[in-house]
Amino acid sequence: MLTVEKIGGTSMSQFQDVLTNIIKGERTPDDYYNRIFVVSAYNNVTNWLLEHKKTGDSGVYVQFLRNEDYSIGLDGLCQRLVHINKAFAEIGLNQAEAKEFIEYRVKQAKVMLYSLSKVLASGYVNTEDICLAAREILASIGEAHSAWNSVNILNNNGITARFVDLCGFNDSLPLTIDERIAKAFDGIEFDKVLCIATGYTKGTEGIMRAFDRGYTEVTFSKIAVQVKADEAIIHKEYHLSSADPGIVGVDKAVPVGHTNYVIADQLADIGMEAIHPKAAKPLELAGINIRIKNTFEPNHPGTLITREYISPEAKVEIVSGTTKVIAVEIHDPMMVGEVGFDLRIMTHFAKFGVSYILKSTNANSITMVVWENAKSKELILDLRQNFYQVRTESVALICAMGTNIAMPGFLYKASKALYEQNINIESFGQSLRQVNMQFVIRRERYNDAVIALNEALCLHK
Repeated sequence: MLTVEKIGGTSMSQFQDVLTNIIKGERTPDDYYNRIFVVSAYNNVTNWLLEHKKTGDSGVYVQFLRNEDYSIGLDGLCQRLVHINKAFAEIGLNQAEAKEFIEYRVKQAKVMLYSLSKVLASGYVNTEDICLAAREILASIGEAHSAWNSVNILNNNGITARFVDLCGFNDSLPLTIDERIAKAFDGIEFDKVLCIATGYTKGTEGIMRAFDRGYTEVTFSKIAVQVKADEAIIHKEYHLSSADPGIVGVDKAVPVGHTNYVIADQLADIGMEAIHPKAAKPLELAGINIRIKNTFEPNHPGTLITREYISPEAKVEIVSGTTKVIAVEIHDPMMVGEVGFDLRIMTHFAKFGVSYILKSTNANSITMVVWENAKSKELILDLRQNFYQVRTESVALICAMGTNIAMPGFLYKASKALYEQNINIESFGQSLRQVNMQFVIRRERYNDAVIALNEALCLHK
């Protein structure tokens, strides 16, 4: 059985546990192989290279954009990466070799960025393309660092490992992402060597142009499809659970066990990705199942995501949501019966590149829930200039999802659970497929709502 397995940044930063729980586990040495590991950068490294994903704090990429001394920024980053290496000395990382590798990779990046900055200054090229190239170069450093280290550690622990460098630093071949992956894995005997591949892949189309920070999962997906993997496994520092254990408590967060790709899409739509939706689709079409496992509970089977799974019993599988959304209500007395009114609204959404998560309508009002960010703020200003009345509220969105909830009772139980906690439903959405009940509530009641719905719908007593 050939598996392709992705390891996230938090788990990579605790590589001793990865080595013990995932790579070795209870396997005999002969069973270490027939696996390809696709690794993320160590925790926070991509934030330092680009910008902080949550806070927006500047990384080296932002220094490049501002025409600041990114060379000094890269030197500081390199020192941080060498410091990270020290944490793995006890499990076999050769410090001198690891230092030499990352220093040379950073030196290569400096040369490339210097050339890009000169071309950018000439004014003869598209600024966006040059900046995107710089972003790709910088992002790749993190995955190259963690992948090279992992191979060094494994080889020093008696496990035959191979560094599959998809970053393309050492060639100028005009390959697409798929072509580079196919070339890199061609002829490898997977039963004799454990492959560690970089989560970043260089390609003529630019992996970050379409996927940005989700590129690691895209590489993971494309490798699994290329090698015709029997299963694709994602190792996280937590289970895919009925609700966030940080909110409901570890004892009340039940591992999901089984679900399907439709539910994975619902999770992705609210930012709680089991896997990036554009990475999931190739796997789904290829008939490759995804398993979500907890790095620190290696003997637990985790959660299996398949195409056809429908729960044999009616139940809500996951309660999740977000507090980072805004409800936008457009009201107009002239809306009643007017064909295409919402199409007019959508042209403004398309203009600013904003997609809605929920849409609810009545005779003269349309409410849409969107992510709270710079684009949505620009959109709202534009809507107010073009429509009769536009009202916004900072809200939370909470969803109750399941593969088998299309029957009487679930909406009643959910609304009753919220009512009993004195939580008002500001807006609501559910499609005919009935796999996701979406509730818009006041933002400050989000945690209370998660606890109430998890207790009422997910915990079987």
